[in-house]
Parts: sequence; C-alpha cells; structure tokens
Amino acid sequence: MLNMRRREFITLLGSAVVWPLTARAQQPTPVVGFLSSRSPNESAHLVAAFRQGLEESGYFDGQNVHISFRWADGGYSRLPELAAELVHARVAVIASVGGPISALAAKQATATIPIVAVSSDPVKHGLVASFNRPGGNVTVVSPGSTVLGAKRLGLLHDLVPGAALIGHLVNPNSPDRDVQFVSSDPFFDTRRDQIVALAAHHAIPTMYGQRPYVAAGGLMSYAPSFAEAYRQAGIYAARILKGAKPADLPVVQSSKFELVINMKTAKALGIEVPNSMQLLADEVIE
Repeated sequence: MLNMRRREFITLLGSAVVWPLTARAQQPTPVVGFLSSRSPNESAHLVAAFRQGLEESGYFDGQNVHISFRWADGGYSRLPELAAELVHARVAVIASVGGPISALAAKQATATIPIVAVSSDPVKHGLVASFNRPGGNVTVVSPGSTVLGAKRLGLLHDLVPGAALIGHLVNPNSPDRDVQFVSSDPFFDTRRDQIVALAAHHAIPTMYGQRPYVAAGGLMSYAPSFAEAYRQAGIYAARILKGAKPADLPVVQSSKFELVINMKTAKALGIEVPNSMQLLADEVIE
C-alpha cells in the first residue's frame, strides 16, 4: 500500500511539472506588426537596427517572436489599408515607422493595440498628449529631424558661401515640411538614387536629411541617427511585449546627430571642404 501511494504521488508530481511546461510551449508566438511608409530595399539597415533592439531585450525574429511587415513604398494612400491588415491580424504591438503619416494611420486603425512610432513632433501631430505622459495606446521615438533646418542651412552656406539662391525639395503632402533642402520624407527615400543622380547631373551641391543619400553619392547630410531611433523602437516594442503600456513609456528624443561628407562628390563639384569642417564631421567618405 505504501509503495502504491508513493507511485501515485510521483505520478501527480510529474504531471504538475509537465503540465505548465506543455501549456507554455503551446502559447502562440507574439507577432509584431511593422508598418512603414518606406520600402524594404532602402530600409534594410533600419530593419536590422529594429531587430537589434528586440534582440537586446530577448526577442528573436523567427524564434520567440514574429515580425509581420507592411510596406507602403512611398504611397501614403496605402497606409490605412495596411494598418487595417495588421489590426485584423491581431498583432501584439505595431511598430509604425517612416514619419507621422504612418503613425497616424496606425492610430486611426486601432485604439487598443499598443503602437510604437518613429516620428517627429509627436505632440504637434496629435500622436501623444505629452512627452513625459503619452497617454492612450501610442508612444514615440522622435528623431527630431524637423528642428535641424537652421543648422543644415549654416553648414551648406559654410561649404558654398557664394550661393545666392538655395532650393528646397519638399513633398507638399507630407506633414513634415521642414526646411531641409532635400526633406527627410519616405516618398523621397524610395527615390533616393534618382534624386542623387539628378543633383550630380546638374552639378548642384546638396544637403540631405539622411546619411544613406551621402553613401549613395550625395554631397553631405546632417541628421539624427535613424538607426538608433529604430533600435530604440525595437526596445520599446519588447517592453510592451513584456507587459508595459505605451501610456507609461515617455517619448524618447534623439540626442545623437551625425555630419557626413562625401569628399569624392565634393571634388567632382569643384568644392574645397575646409579642414575645420572635415574635423567636425562624424564620417568622411573618401
């Protein structure tokens, strides 16, 4: 009788250990929706930074989390439909990147699914109530790119002091119509190579709002680190997966800015880059 009771106890104990492990194994893998107004071919480095943020927090795409991508390829009118698809799929959190239009599309699509947006001026665009207390279901990582117009103008003037007229390429449909000469806009980002080629063809010294334009042959850029912003968005998405609420996650503002100069392009344009500016640059592309 004693041996029988021991066997029953061991069986019950084994069941108590195996059952929660089995239940845990059967839990569905959380899905992170990734909504972008940009295109995948020019955003690979940013997606890698977003994955890095997730991985730093213990989430690995294809293992214990799945990322479901939706790309508008610069077509803003597609964003509401793409956001609705993610809501219909019941993702655990939406990472909305590529500016306020993408973030607003996500916010309009759901008031319950948590959203982490990479966007400038989140209070101005109605994404959050305040920087410290976002409120609602949205929090933001803000690159702060719309406050850099004066700095970019000064740098361009230092490099080309004789310029009497400075043009500004802007998308009239974008809420981020800042003074940036070539604005940081997803519509332009999807046409980056074409814009850089046109500037070279017409020999126009051009300041850009992101480093990849300079890597593609543009003259120079002064911009926040967008890769760092996407990494932080990945960290915030992971915190939400662990139970944090967007309303309790204060807006993160970029504090890292980068000046990048392409010396080969400067030489082709006949521009002498002062040593002082080269020393000031975070990166000089030879």
